Amino acid sequence: MSAYLVEPLIQVAYIFATALFILALKWLAAPATARRGVLAGEVGMLLAVVGTLLHHEIVSYQWILVGFVLGSAIGAPMALYMPMTAVPQRTALSHAFGALAAALVGTAEYYLHTPQLSRFTMVALALELLLGSLTFTGSLMAFGKLQELLPTRPVTYRGQNVVNLSLLALAVASGIYLVVEPGASHLFPVFVTLGLLFGVLLIIPIGGADMPTVISLLNSYAGLAASAMGFVLDNKLLIIAGALDGASGLILSVIMCKAMNRSFTNVLFGAFGQVQAGAEAKGETRTVRSATAEEAASILEAASSVIIVPGYGMAVAQAQHKVRELYDALTKRGVDVKFAIHPVAGRMPGHMNVLLAEADIPYDRLLDMDAINPELAHADVALVIGANDVTNPAARHDRSSPIYGMPILDVDKARTVMVIKRSMSPGFAGIENELYYLDKAMMLFGDAKAVVGDIVKALSDGGHG
Repeated sequence: MSAYLVEPLIQVAYIFATALFILALKWLAAPATARRGVLAGEVGMLLAVVGTLLHHEIVSYQWILVGFVLGSAIGAPMALYMPMTAVPQRTALSHAFGALAAALVGTAEYYLHTPQLSRFTMVALALELLLGSLTFTGSLMAFGKLQELLPTRPVTYRGQNVVNLSLLALAVASGIYLVVEPGASHLFPVFVTLGLLFGVLLIIPIGGADMPTVISLLNSYAGLAASAMGFVLDNKLLIIAGALDGASGLILSVIMCKAMNRSFTNVLFGAFGQVQAGAEAKGETRTVRSATAEEAASILEAASSVIIVPGYGMAVAQAQHKVRELYDALTKRGVDVKFAIHPVAGRMPGHMNVLLAEADIPYDRLLDMDAINPELAHADVALVIGANDVTNPAARHDRSSPIYGMPILDVDKARTVMVIKRSMSPGFAGIENELYYLDKAMMLFGDAKAVVGDIVKALSDGGHG
Protein backbone atom coordinates (compact mmCIF):
# COMPACT_ATOMS: atom_id res chain seq x y z
CA MET A 1 0.00 0.00 0.00
CA SER A 2 1.30 3.44 -0.88
CA ALA A 3 2.74 5.60 1.89
CA TYR A 4 0.40 8.39 0.71
CA LEU A 5 -2.55 6.19 1.64
CA VAL A 6 -1.09 4.64 4.79
CA GLU A 7 -0.10 7.85 6.55
CA PRO A 8 -3.67 9.28 6.65
CA LEU A 9 -4.93 5.93 7.95
CA ILE A 10 -2.36 6.04 10.75
CA GLN A 11 -3.37 9.54 11.76
CA VAL A 12 -7.08 8.65 11.71
CA ALA A 13 -6.37 5.62 13.91
CA TYR A 14 -4.41 7.82 16.31
CA ILE A 15 -7.20 10.42 16.49
CA PHE A 16 -9.83 7.79 17.29
CA ALA A 17 -7.50 6.13 19.82
CA THR A 18 -6.94 9.48 21.55
CA ALA A 19 -10.67 10.16 21.74
CA LEU A 20 -11.30 6.69 23.17
CA PHE A 21 -8.58 7.13 25.80
CA ILE A 22 -10.21 10.37 26.96
CA LEU A 23 -13.66 8.76 27.04
CA ALA A 24 -12.23 5.77 28.92
CA LEU A 25 -10.94 8.03 31.69
CA LYS A 26 -14.30 9.79 31.89
CA TRP A 27 -16.28 6.56 32.07
CA LEU A 28 -13.89 4.93 34.53
CA ALA A 29 -14.68 7.71 37.02
CA ALA A 30 -18.03 6.08 37.89
CA PRO A 31 -18.73 2.41 38.76
CA ALA A 32 -21.82 2.31 36.57
CA THR A 33 -19.84 3.18 33.42
CA ALA A 34 -16.52 1.59 34.37
CA ARG A 35 -16.97 -1.48 32.14
CA ARG A 36 -17.66 0.78 29.18
CA GLY A 37 -14.52 2.73 30.05
CA VAL A 38 -12.40 -0.43 30.09
CA LEU A 39 -13.78 -1.45 26.68
CA ALA A 40 -13.11 2.02 25.25
CA GLY A 41 -9.53 1.91 26.51
CA GLU A 42 -8.99 -1.55 25.01
CA VAL A 43 -10.33 -0.54 21.61
CA GLY A 44 -8.28 2.65 21.72
CA MET A 45 -5.10 0.70 22.48
CA LEU A 46 -5.88 -1.75 19.65
CA LEU A 47 -6.22 1.16 17.21
CA ALA A 48 -2.98 2.68 18.51
CA VAL A 49 -1.07 -0.59 18.05
CA VAL A 50 -2.48 -1.25 14.57
CA GLY A 51 -1.70 2.32 13.53
CA THR A 52 1.86 2.01 14.79
CA LEU A 53 2.39 -1.29 12.95
CA LEU A 54 1.46 0.41 9.66
CA HIS A 55 4.44 2.78 9.82
CA HIS A 56 6.69 2.53 6.79
CA GLU A 57 9.79 2.74 9.03
CA ILE A 58 9.21 -0.87 10.08
CA VAL A 59 11.50 -3.01 7.92
CA SER A 60 10.67 -6.39 9.47
CA TYR A 61 7.92 -7.76 11.70
CA GLN A 62 9.99 -10.72 12.90
CA TRP A 63 11.08 -9.32 16.26
CA ILE A 64 7.75 -7.56 16.72
CA LEU A 65 6.05 -10.94 16.39
CA VAL A 66 8.47 -12.48 18.89
CA GLY A 67 7.72 -9.70 21.37
CA PHE A 68 3.98 -10.12 20.77
CA VAL A 69 4.13 -13.85 21.52
CA LEU A 70 6.30 -13.42 24.62
CA GLY A 71 4.14 -10.59 25.94
CA SER A 72 0.97 -12.58 25.37
CA ALA A 73 2.47 -15.62 27.08
CA ILE A 74 3.13 -13.50 30.17
CA GLY A 75 0.08 -11.24 30.09
CA ALA A 76 -2.67 -13.77 29.36
CA PRO A 77 -2.01 -15.99 32.41
CA MET A 78 -1.70 -12.88 34.59
CA ALA A 79 -5.12 -11.69 33.46
CA LEU A 80 -6.85 -15.07 33.63
CA TYR A 81 -5.37 -16.74 36.70
CA MET A 82 -4.25 -13.96 39.02
CA PRO A 83 -6.87 -13.57 41.78
CA MET A 84 -8.63 -10.24 42.27
CA THR A 85 -6.89 -9.92 45.63
CA ALA A 86 -3.58 -9.67 43.75
CA VAL A 87 -4.69 -6.80 41.48
CA PRO A 88 -2.40 -4.31 43.32
CA GLN A 89 0.61 -6.55 42.66
CA ARG A 90 -0.39 -6.95 39.03
CA THR A 91 -0.78 -3.19 38.71
CA ALA A 92 2.70 -2.64 40.14
CA LEU A 93 4.14 -5.14 37.65
CA SER A 94 2.31 -3.42 34.79
CA HIS A 95 3.89 -0.12 35.77
CA ALA A 96 7.30 -1.82 35.95
CA PHE A 97 6.97 -3.33 32.46
CA GLY A 98 5.72 -0.09 30.92
CA ALA A 99 8.52 1.92 32.50
CA LEU A 100 11.11 -0.65 31.41
CA ALA A 101 9.82 -0.40 27.84
CA ALA A 102 10.21 3.38 27.93
CA ALA A 103 13.73 3.12 29.34
CA LEU A 104 14.78 0.54 26.74
CA VAL A 105 13.38 2.62 23.86
CA GLY A 106 15.19 5.67 25.22
CA THR A 107 18.45 3.73 25.47
CA ALA A 108 18.10 2.51 21.88
CA GLU A 109 17.35 6.02 20.63
CA TYR A 110 20.39 7.43 22.43
CA TYR A 111 22.88 4.94 21.01
CA LEU A 112 21.32 4.98 17.53
CA HIS A 113 21.10 8.73 17.00
CA THR A 114 23.75 10.38 19.20
CA PRO A 115 25.20 12.94 18.54
CA GLN A 116 22.54 13.94 15.95
CA LEU A 117 19.89 14.41 18.66
CA SER A 118 18.71 17.99 19.11
CA ARG A 119 18.91 19.69 22.49
CA PHE A 120 15.11 19.51 22.92
CA THR A 121 15.02 15.80 22.05
CA MET A 122 17.87 15.12 24.45
CA VAL A 123 15.96 16.83 27.28
CA ALA A 124 12.93 14.64 26.56
CA LEU A 125 15.19 11.59 26.34
CA ALA A 126 16.81 12.34 29.71
CA LEU A 127 13.39 12.72 31.34
CA GLU A 128 12.18 9.50 29.72
CA LEU A 129 15.17 7.55 30.98
CA LEU A 130 15.15 8.99 34.50
CA LEU A 131 11.42 8.47 35.01
CA GLY A 132 11.43 5.10 33.27
CA SER A 133 14.37 3.68 35.23
CA LEU A 134 13.22 4.85 38.68
CA THR A 135 9.65 3.74 37.98
CA PHE A 136 10.86 0.30 36.88
CA THR A 137 12.78 -0.49 40.06
CA GLY A 138 10.35 1.44 42.27
CA SER A 139 7.43 -0.61 40.92
CA LEU A 140 9.35 -3.83 41.50
CA MET A 141 9.93 -2.77 45.11
CA ALA A 142 6.21 -1.96 45.46
CA PHE A 143 5.37 -5.40 44.06
CA GLY A 144 7.76 -7.00 46.55
CA LYS A 145 6.13 -5.19 49.47
CA LEU A 146 2.60 -5.98 48.29
CA GLN A 147 3.47 -9.64 47.74
CA GLU A 148 5.27 -9.63 51.11
CA LEU A 149 8.50 -10.76 49.49
CA LEU A 150 10.00 -7.66 51.11
CA PRO A 151 9.22 -6.16 54.54
CA THR A 152 5.88 -4.35 54.37
CA ARG A 153 7.02 -2.02 57.14
CA PRO A 154 9.20 0.98 56.29
CA VAL A 155 12.91 0.22 55.99
CA THR A 156 14.63 3.30 57.38
CA TYR A 157 18.06 4.40 58.54
CA ARG A 158 19.68 7.59 59.79
CA GLY A 159 20.27 10.19 57.08
CA GLN A 160 18.11 8.31 54.58
CA ASN A 161 16.46 11.38 53.07
CA VAL A 162 19.84 13.06 52.59
CA VAL A 163 21.14 9.98 50.78
CA ASN A 164 18.05 9.72 48.56
CA LEU A 165 17.99 13.40 47.63
CA SER A 166 21.75 13.41 46.97
CA LEU A 167 21.34 10.42 44.68
CA LEU A 168 18.51 12.15 42.81
CA ALA A 169 20.63 15.30 42.50
CA LEU A 170 23.49 13.27 40.99
CA ALA A 171 21.09 11.65 38.52
CA VAL A 172 19.66 15.04 37.49
CA ALA A 173 23.14 16.53 37.17
CA SER A 174 24.22 13.61 34.96
CA GLY A 175 21.15 14.11 32.81
CA ILE A 176 21.84 17.81 32.42
CA TYR A 177 25.46 17.09 31.41
CA LEU A 178 24.25 14.61 28.78
CA VAL A 179 21.89 17.26 27.41
CA VAL A 180 24.79 19.70 27.10
CA GLU A 181 27.25 17.04 25.88
CA PRO A 182 25.23 14.25 24.19
CA GLY A 183 28.43 12.59 23.05
CA ALA A 184 29.52 11.80 26.62
CA SER A 185 28.41 8.19 26.20
CA HIS A 186 30.61 7.02 29.08
CA LEU A 187 28.26 8.87 31.46
CA PHE A 188 25.09 7.33 30.04
CA PRO A 189 25.27 4.00 31.96
CA VAL A 190 25.99 5.94 35.16
CA PHE A 191 22.92 8.11 34.59
CA VAL A 192 20.65 5.09 34.06
CA THR A 193 22.14 3.23 37.05
CA LEU A 194 21.54 6.21 39.32
CA GLY A 195 17.89 6.27 38.23
CA LEU A 196 17.49 2.54 38.89
CA LEU A 197 19.08 2.82 42.32
CA PHE A 198 16.98 5.85 43.26
CA GLY A 199 13.80 3.91 42.43
CA VAL A 200 14.78 1.22 44.94
CA LEU A 201 15.70 3.66 47.70
CA LEU A 202 12.57 5.75 47.06
CA ILE A 203 10.16 2.91 47.87
CA ILE A 204 11.81 0.91 50.67
CA PRO A 205 11.09 3.54 53.40
CA ILE A 206 7.38 3.63 52.47
CA GLY A 207 5.02 1.54 54.59
CA GLY A 208 2.09 -0.58 53.51
CA ALA A 209 -0.46 2.04 54.56
CA ASP A 210 0.82 4.36 51.84
CA MET A 211 0.75 1.78 49.05
CA PRO A 212 -2.46 3.14 47.42
CA THR A 213 -0.76 6.51 46.97
CA VAL A 214 2.51 4.93 45.83
CA ILE A 215 0.71 2.84 43.20
CA SER A 216 -1.04 5.89 41.74
CA LEU A 217 2.16 7.95 41.89
CA LEU A 218 4.16 5.28 40.05
CA ASN A 219 1.36 5.19 37.50
CA SER A 220 1.85 8.91 37.00
CA TYR A 221 5.61 8.51 36.56
CA ALA A 222 5.12 5.73 34.00
CA GLY A 223 2.71 7.92 32.05
CA LEU A 224 5.08 10.87 32.06
CA ALA A 225 7.91 8.61 30.85
CA ALA A 226 5.68 7.49 27.96
CA SER A 227 4.81 11.10 27.14
CA ALA A 228 8.51 12.04 27.06
CA MET A 229 9.10 9.03 24.79
CA GLY A 230 6.46 10.47 22.45
CA PHE A 231 8.54 13.64 22.07
CA VAL A 232 11.66 11.56 21.39
CA LEU A 233 9.91 9.46 18.73
CA ASP A 234 7.79 12.35 17.41
CA ASN A 235 4.65 10.32 18.14
CA LYS A 236 1.70 12.53 19.03
CA LEU A 237 -0.43 9.67 20.33
CA LEU A 238 2.24 8.69 22.85
CA ILE A 239 2.51 12.30 23.98
CA ILE A 240 -1.23 12.60 24.55
CA ALA A 241 -1.78 9.14 26.06
CA GLY A 242 1.23 9.50 28.36
CA ALA A 243 0.09 12.95 29.45
CA LEU A 244 -3.40 11.61 30.22
CA ASP A 245 -1.90 8.76 32.23
CA GLY A 246 0.52 11.03 34.04
CA ALA A 247 -2.08 13.68 34.86
CA SER A 248 -4.74 11.21 36.00
CA GLY A 249 -2.22 9.38 38.18
CA LEU A 250 -1.10 12.65 39.73
CA ILE A 251 -4.68 13.76 40.41
CA LEU A 252 -5.46 10.39 41.96
CA SER A 253 -2.35 10.65 44.13
CA VAL A 254 -3.58 14.04 45.38
CA ILE A 255 -6.96 12.50 46.20
CA MET A 256 -5.25 9.65 48.06
CA CYS A 257 -3.09 12.07 50.05
CA LYS A 258 -6.13 14.16 51.00
CA ALA A 259 -7.87 10.97 52.11
CA MET A 260 -4.98 10.38 54.52
CA ASN A 261 -4.49 14.07 55.36
CA ARG A 262 -0.92 13.85 54.16
CA SER A 263 1.33 15.59 51.62
CA PHE A 264 3.45 14.04 48.88
CA THR A 265 6.61 14.77 50.81
CA ASN A 266 5.13 13.15 53.91
CA VAL A 267 4.25 10.03 51.92
CA LEU A 268 7.66 9.78 50.27
CA PHE A 269 9.78 10.70 53.28
CA GLY A 270 7.53 10.20 56.31
CA ALA A 271 7.95 6.42 56.75
CA PHE A 272 4.28 6.07 57.68
CA GLY A 273 3.46 2.63 59.00
CA GLN A 274 6.10 2.06 61.64
CA VAL A 275 4.99 -0.04 64.59
CA GLN A 276 4.26 1.92 67.73
CA ALA A 277 3.79 0.79 71.30
CA GLY A 278 0.27 -0.36 71.95
CA ALA A 279 -1.79 0.02 75.08
CA GLU A 280 -0.59 -3.28 76.55
CA ALA A 281 3.04 -2.23 76.15
CA LYS A 282 2.25 0.85 78.18
CA GLY A 283 0.93 -1.25 81.02
CA GLU A 284 -2.76 -0.66 80.27
CA THR A 285 -5.19 -3.53 80.08
CA ARG A 286 -8.26 -3.11 77.91
CA THR A 287 -10.83 -5.68 77.06
CA VAL A 288 -13.01 -6.26 74.04
CA ARG A 289 -16.38 -7.95 73.75
CA SER A 290 -16.41 -10.95 71.44
CA ALA A 291 -19.51 -12.42 69.84
CA THR A 292 -20.56 -15.50 67.90
CA ALA A 293 -21.90 -15.67 64.36
CA GLU A 294 -25.33 -16.59 65.74
CA GLU A 295 -25.41 -13.47 67.96
CA ALA A 296 -24.33 -11.33 65.05
CA ALA A 297 -27.01 -12.84 62.80
CA SER A 298 -29.74 -12.06 65.37
CA ILE A 299 -28.68 -8.42 65.61
CA LEU A 300 -28.36 -8.01 61.83
CA GLU A 301 -31.75 -9.59 61.24
CA ALA A 302 -33.43 -7.23 63.69
CA ALA A 303 -31.80 -4.15 62.11
CA SER A 304 -33.51 -1.91 59.61
CA SER A 305 -30.29 -0.42 58.21
CA VAL A 306 -26.85 -2.03 57.95
CA ILE A 307 -23.69 -0.43 56.57
CA ILE A 308 -20.87 -2.81 55.61
CA VAL A 309 -17.31 -1.45 55.70
CA PRO A 310 -14.94 -3.63 53.62
CA GLY A 311 -11.17 -3.54 54.02
CA TYR A 312 -8.04 -5.43 53.11
CA GLY A 313 -9.02 -8.30 55.42
CA MET A 314 -11.95 -9.00 53.11
CA ALA A 315 -9.59 -9.03 50.14
CA VAL A 316 -7.10 -11.40 51.78
CA ALA A 317 -9.86 -13.84 52.73
CA GLN A 318 -11.50 -13.47 49.29
CA ALA A 319 -14.75 -13.01 51.14
CA GLN A 320 -16.49 -10.77 48.60
CA HIS A 321 -18.81 -13.53 47.34
CA LYS A 322 -19.83 -14.48 50.89
CA VAL A 323 -20.47 -10.79 51.51
CA ARG A 324 -22.78 -10.85 48.49
CA GLU A 325 -24.64 -13.79 50.05
CA LEU A 326 -24.99 -11.80 53.28
CA TYR A 327 -26.24 -8.80 51.30
CA ASP A 328 -28.86 -10.98 49.58
CA ALA A 329 -29.94 -12.62 52.84
CA LEU A 330 -30.44 -9.28 54.59
CA THR A 331 -32.17 -7.47 51.71
CA LYS A 332 -34.63 -10.37 51.42
CA ARG A 333 -35.58 -9.61 55.03
CA GLY A 334 -36.19 -5.96 54.20
CA VAL A 335 -32.91 -4.67 55.67
CA ASP A 336 -31.43 -1.63 53.92
CA VAL A 337 -27.80 -2.60 53.20
CA LYS A 338 -25.16 -0.19 51.94
CA PHE A 339 -21.38 -0.29 51.62
CA ALA A 340 -18.99 2.37 52.90
CA ILE A 341 -15.91 2.72 50.69
CA HIS A 342 -12.89 4.62 52.02
CA PRO A 343 -10.55 6.00 49.30
CA VAL A 344 -7.51 4.18 50.69
CA ALA A 345 -9.15 0.94 51.85
CA GLY A 346 -7.12 -1.97 50.52
CA ARG A 347 -3.82 -1.68 48.71
CA MET A 348 -4.68 0.28 45.61
CA PRO A 349 -7.18 2.97 44.62
CA GLY A 350 -10.60 1.41 44.04
CA HIS A 351 -9.54 -1.97 45.44
CA MET A 352 -12.79 -2.50 47.34
CA ASN A 353 -14.92 -1.33 44.40
CA VAL A 354 -13.23 -3.89 42.13
CA LEU A 355 -13.76 -6.76 44.55
CA LEU A 356 -17.40 -5.93 45.27
CA ALA A 357 -18.14 -5.38 41.59
CA GLU A 358 -16.70 -8.84 40.92
CA ALA A 359 -19.30 -10.20 43.36
CA ASP A 360 -22.04 -8.27 41.49
CA ILE A 361 -22.92 -5.95 44.36
CA PRO A 362 -25.18 -3.24 42.83
CA TYR A 363 -23.22 -0.09 42.05
CA ASP A 364 -25.73 2.18 43.76
CA ARG A 365 -25.06 0.36 47.06
CA LEU A 366 -21.37 1.41 47.02
CA LEU A 367 -21.02 4.85 48.60
CA ASP A 368 -17.85 6.83 49.09
CA MET A 369 -16.78 8.31 52.40
CA ASP A 370 -18.39 11.73 51.96
CA ALA A 371 -21.73 10.23 50.98
CA ILE A 372 -21.90 7.49 53.62
CA ASN A 373 -20.56 9.29 56.71
CA PRO A 374 -23.79 11.26 57.38
CA GLU A 375 -25.73 7.97 57.25
CA LEU A 376 -23.53 6.08 59.69
CA ALA A 377 -24.95 7.98 62.67
CA HIS A 378 -28.41 6.66 61.78
CA ALA A 379 -27.37 3.09 60.99
CA ASP A 380 -28.48 0.30 63.30
CA VAL A 381 -25.36 -1.75 62.57
CA ALA A 382 -21.98 -0.99 61.05
CA LEU A 383 -20.29 -4.25 60.03
CA VAL A 384 -16.54 -3.80 59.55
CA ILE A 385 -14.86 -6.57 57.53
CA GLY A 386 -11.10 -6.35 57.77
CA ALA A 387 -10.83 -2.55 57.74
CA ASN A 388 -8.59 -1.07 60.42
CA ASP A 389 -6.94 2.35 60.26
CA VAL A 390 -9.71 3.90 58.13
CA THR A 391 -12.18 3.32 61.02
CA ASN A 392 -9.97 4.40 63.93
CA PRO A 393 -11.52 7.29 65.94
CA ALA A 394 -8.01 8.26 67.12
CA ALA A 395 -7.63 10.07 63.81
CA ARG A 396 -10.03 12.72 65.10
CA HIS A 397 -8.61 13.60 68.51
CA ASP A 398 -5.24 11.97 69.25
CA ARG A 399 -2.58 14.41 68.09
CA SER A 400 0.17 11.93 68.90
CA SER A 401 -1.29 9.35 66.53
CA PRO A 402 0.40 8.88 63.12
CA ILE A 403 -3.05 8.95 61.50
CA TYR A 404 -4.22 12.14 63.26
CA GLY A 405 -6.19 14.30 60.84
CA MET A 406 -6.82 11.47 58.37
CA PRO A 407 -10.46 11.48 57.25
CA ILE A 408 -12.09 8.27 58.46
CA LEU A 409 -15.39 6.46 58.17
CA ASP A 410 -17.56 7.42 61.16
CA VAL A 411 -18.22 3.80 62.09
CA ASP A 412 -18.17 4.56 65.82
CA LYS A 413 -21.33 6.65 65.43
CA ALA A 414 -23.52 3.69 64.46
CA ARG A 415 -25.78 2.22 67.14
CA THR A 416 -23.96 -1.12 67.08
CA VAL A 417 -20.54 -1.93 65.63
CA MET A 418 -19.44 -5.40 64.59
CA VAL A 419 -15.86 -6.06 63.56
CA ILE A 420 -14.67 -9.18 61.73
CA LYS A 421 -10.94 -9.55 62.25
CA ARG A 422 -8.42 -12.39 62.51
CA SER A 423 -6.80 -11.02 65.67
CA MET A 424 -6.14 -7.85 67.62
CA SER A 425 -2.97 -7.11 65.66
CA PRO A 426 -2.69 -3.48 64.51
CA GLY A 427 -3.19 -2.24 60.96
CA PHE A 428 -0.57 -0.80 58.63
CA ALA A 429 -0.16 2.29 60.79
CA GLY A 430 0.99 0.06 63.65
CA ILE A 431 -1.46 1.37 66.26
CA GLU A 432 -4.43 -0.08 68.08
CA ASN A 433 -7.91 0.81 66.91
CA GLU A 434 -9.95 2.56 69.62
CA LEU A 435 -13.12 1.39 67.88
CA TYR A 436 -12.67 -2.16 69.17
CA TYR A 437 -12.85 -1.10 72.83
CA LEU A 438 -16.14 0.80 72.63
CA ASP A 439 -19.07 -0.57 74.64
CA LYS A 440 -21.13 -0.77 71.45
CA ALA A 441 -18.46 -2.78 69.60
CA MET A 442 -18.49 -6.57 69.16
CA MET A 443 -15.52 -8.55 67.81
CA LEU A 444 -15.98 -11.62 65.62
CA PHE A 445 -12.55 -13.21 65.41
CA GLY A 446 -11.63 -15.40 62.45
CA ASP A 447 -11.16 -15.53 58.70
CA ALA A 448 -13.57 -13.07 57.08
CA LYS A 449 -14.84 -15.56 54.51
CA ALA A 450 -15.55 -18.18 57.19
CA VAL A 451 -17.15 -15.75 59.64
CA VAL A 452 -19.44 -14.15 57.05
CA GLY A 453 -20.37 -17.63 55.83
CA ASP A 454 -21.29 -18.62 59.38
CA ILE A 455 -23.45 -15.51 59.74
CA VAL A 456 -25.27 -16.32 56.48
CA LYS A 457 -25.79 -19.91 57.65
CA ALA A 458 -27.14 -18.70 61.00
CA LEU A 459 -29.58 -16.41 59.19
CA SER A 460 -30.72 -19.33 57.05
CA ASP A 461 -31.01 -21.72 59.99
CA GLY A 462 -33.11 -19.19 61.85
CA GLY A 463 -35.98 -20.06 59.59
CA HIS A 464 -36.81 -16.45 58.75
CA GLY A 465 -37.29 -14.69 55.47
